[in-house]
Amino acid sequence: MEFVSLTQNSTFIIGWVAKILGYIMEGIFTVLDAIGIPNIGLAIILFTIVVNLLMLPLTIKQQKFSKLSAKMQPEIQAVQNKYKGRKDQNSQMALNQEIQMIYAKYGVSPTGSCMYLLIQMPILFALYRVIYSIPAYVTKIGNTFGILAEKIISADNAEFLKNSGVESIKTTVGMFTKNMNNDLYKGVIDILNRLSSTDLATVADHYNLNALTSNGSLILGKGGLLETYNNFLGLNIGNAPNNIVKEAWAVGAWGLVIGALMIPILSALTQFISVKLMPQQPKSGNEQADSMADSMKTMNMIMPIMSAWFCYTFAAGMGLYWIAGNVVRTIQQIIINKHIDKMDFDQIISQNKEKSAKKLEKMKLQQERLNAYAQMNTKNIQSQQPRKNLQNKAQVSSSVSEKEIEKAMKDAEEAASTSTKTGSGSMFEKAGMVKKYNDKNK
Repeated sequence: MEFVSLTQNSTFIIGWVAKILGYIMEGIFTVLDAIGIPNIGLAIILFTIVVNLLMLPLTIKQQKFSKLSAKMQPEIQAVQNKYKGRKDQNSQMALNQEIQMIYAKYGVSPTGSCMYLLIQMPILFALYRVIYSIPAYVTKIGNTFGILAEKIISADNAEFLKNSGVESIKTTVGMFTKNMNNDLYKGVIDILNRLSSTDLATVADHYNLNALTSNGSLILGKGGLLETYNNFLGLNIGNAPNNIVKEAWAVGAWGLVIGALMIPILSALTQFISVKLMPQQPKSGNEQADSMADSMKTMNMIMPIMSAWFCYTFAAGMGLYWIAGNVVRTIQQIIINKHIDKMDFDQIISQNKEKSAKKLEKMKLQQERLNAYAQMNTKNIQSQQPRKNLQNKAQVSSSVSEKEIEKAMKDAEEAASTSTKTGSGSMFEKAGMVKKYNDKNK
């Protein structure tokens, strides 16, 4: 039985990338299902590895840029010291030109690092969306949840879900209220996918879902399809570790408690190691740049703690993705660091000589054109100013003679003295006099 596609991310760019990544996740899960291992946890690990390998060329370029930046930083610092305290326009233009020459010499772009991040960010956000909403991107999982959703909607139009009175169910429903309003069927599946094992059991008991099957296999219960899909090393990765800890603690299942706590702990630890292996930017002497670098270091120290908290409160599958991603990036970083350390940067600079020479020549030509244009405009302004003054004088002299000006001034004085003698002098009368004078001498 085929169901319509579920709620997918529709954010600009991220939604498109998520759709492409969803095809990859669908393919991985289909292959695992074909060989008899339809496991979401294993699919997430393989998915993370595949996507990180696809991003490897970008990662290498970014690390290479960081290494080259560290190598050319002393030269940039020397140029900045050369023009330190000189704020005039010519000095600033010369400073920028010399820094651009250094970038050209090493064959990198000043905006290179930002470009790599701009390309990577939508992919990372899309990865999160796919793993967060797997039923929306993997048809077989979506169909399994769809059977439960149809039963719930046909029973009471999901009224029990909306008004169950159970606080944790109410919180989950609140997260997907908009989805339910847009499409009840998709919204119910989103909610079922996020419910804890205890809450899902409550809903199943109310709607008599425990006997439902898909292709002859039970969906819920011990050994059911959802348990098979979500079980990873004894943990239900559809549950958040905090929920697993509560449920396991209540029945004294200490193995599950330890396993659930290991997810946020491993997430923080692997991220800390991954960050430590990243190339660190040296002090540049530039206060603003150094301040930003210090902020990044502080953020890198805080991020492992934040990731531990997120992985403790989000579904365990998200924590598994985080750990797998950190491990893959750590291995990549070790290999990339060894590769970059073996690179002969003097040879890279010499290879860039011809390219940088052309670039520098082009920059020099552009600068000369700008200077010539600026000088030309300055001369035009200087030459046009006396001409404008002469034109203004000519216009005045041609339109009104000196005798006419004297006569107009005399008439105005006589009008003013008359108004004083007669005692008049209201604002309206003076305004009328001015108007008459303007009309007469226009």
